[in-house]
Amino acid sequence: MTNLTLADLGAEIETNVRKALAEDVGAGDITAQLIPAERLAHAKVITREAAVICGTAWVDAVFRQLDPRVAVHWQVADGERVAADRVLFQLEGPSRALLSGERAALNFLQTLSGVATRSRHYADLVEGTGVRLLDTRKTIPGLRLAQKYAVTCGGCHNHRIGLYDAFLIKENHIAACGGIAEAVTAARRIAPGKPVEVEVESLDELEQALAAGVDIVMLDELSLEDMRTAVGIAAGRAKLEASGGIDDESLRRVAETGVDYISIGALTKHVRAIDLSMRLQQ
Repeated sequence: MTNLTLADLGAEIETNVRKALAEDVGAGDITAQLIPAERLAHAKVITREAAVICGTAWVDAVFRQLDPRVAVHWQVADGERVAADRVLFQLEGPSRALLSGERAALNFLQTLSGVATRSRHYADLVEGTGVRLLDTRKTIPGLRLAQKYAVTCGGCHNHRIGLYDAFLIKENHIAACGGIAEAVTAARRIAPGKPVEVEVESLDELEQALAAGVDIVMLDELSLEDMRTAVGIAAGRAKLEASGGIDDESLRRVAETGVDYISIGALTKHVRAIDLSMRLQQ
């Protein structure tokens, strides 16, 4: 479980932006052609609500790909908390490029800032407990790495990136393999060195997973009492991850059971974009 950084995302950002501009600008912004090509302008983008910012590199890439003459002047950084009405960045350059890039740039910034803001909300709820909050694969298609980076900007952490970098053996995998021990043995044979996590629904299954030598055990919708018992049973032999049915009200109580991780699909699934506005001046 290694958190993504911008250094991991250079090519991904360029691809995200290229696709966004292709679907929005297409063969050309016909409305922007109403403005003389030589006209210059400047603009500022503000947030209408408090937020944790994420997506600066995507905004930069939008205007760089559209017209490298556009200058982007940031007044905030990824991971920074801002109040409502804060100016986030200013733009200078050809009017056409500023207007053509507005929607794509703000779409990235409002969505990723929404993820970072929600993640910060959850991180604040468990502050001081020592638990690490993890994201899931419940992401917007095509924006998984971007969203997972946004999670880290909000103070939470990345689970596996996809189906290829770690095993997560669930009920159906266990049934198909003939049991927990058999599934874990097969996983170690197929991809030695890859983390192996098993989902369990009872303390008996927890014992089986520990006996099989897993790295992480996911406690699926166990009661708080059973979670506390599980921490004692595991005694450091494997990391424990709580999952399923955890909300704002129950999150801290789950964290205080002593589990190592809590995975929350809402970090990336229940996204509400931050309200942003761009104001252009000639």
